[in-house]
Amino acid sequence: MELRHLRYFVAVADAGSLTVAAEQKLHTSQPSLSRQIRDLEQEVGVQLLNRGAQGIELTAAGKAFLDHARMALLQAEAAKEAALRAAQPPKPVFSLGFLSGAEIDLLPEVTRVLREGFPGIDIRLSSDYSPLLAKALMRRKLDAAFMRADESMEDLAYKRVRTDPLVFVLPSNHRLAAQSAVAPEHVTDETFYLPSKSAPAVRRAVLDYFNRAGIDPRPEHEVHNVVHAISMITSTHGVMLLPAYTARYLPDSITTRPVQGEAPTLDLVIAYHKANKSPILKLLLSRVGRLATAPAGNNQ
Repeated sequence: MELRHLRYFVAVADAGSLTVAAEQKLHTSQPSLSRQIRDLEQEVGVQLLNRGAQGIELTAAGKAFLDHARMALLQAEAAKEAALRAAQPPKPVFSLGFLSGAEIDLLPEVTRVLREGFPGIDIRLSSDYSPLLAKALMRRKLDAAFMRADESMEDLAYKRVRTDPLVFVLPSNHRLAAQSAVAPEHVTDETFYLPSKSAPAVRRAVLDYFNRAGIDPRPEHEVHNVVHAISMITSTHGVMLLPAYTARYLPDSITTRPVQGEAPTLDLVIAYHKANKSPILKLLLSRVGRLATAPAGNNQ
């Protein structure tokens, strides 16, 4: 019994007609198809089809045989696909994390770097806050992540990609918008917002900045991301400090002003587990200078 016999039988059963199956499904002659079906019945040892003027009808044996014939064809196709996969070299896989928003500008260049070095690579992406990315790196669920450094994770190593200054973000019609630069004491009587603990690096940079100036900012609320910040600043005429790259995502109703004097800054790094010896990671680390030229994205 050959697979072609099974294919012919299934085609006839589905079409309900030897003629239709021959002409429309199998592209062969009806006499040739009839002969193949007779050969199959002879090998099985029972009649599988009743032939009549109105077409064909499966016998009880034919109905039982049909289910197994379909399964056999599926298994044959699966066997073929498995053999093809086994004959091909395995695709390299690299799991990469991004601080939410960083992938907007970095991902195109990262993808080019990885695909140049490893054609056919399977790049698996995730986006989250830095603390969660750090935990994923520790559990080896990620190979690398673009994030803020977490010095409490001693098994992680970091390589700086770029440094982002912080700027004051405020409504365009705010009184401080008329200033060329804003000093920390200028916001003491303003509605002020602080990044939440979900963005600890930004939060720490803001608090350190005010602490150095001897000022307690007394935030009204905490915000979780740039979208939340835009909403709160717009609705309450508030002020906050955010990385300068956020300016490109702000609506016309919100503007930025530089910090008067030395501005606080944040490093965006590529982080990885120290035990990771992946050649893909090695390539990515060697191209950090190329990645640093990518425009700054939205990655609080």
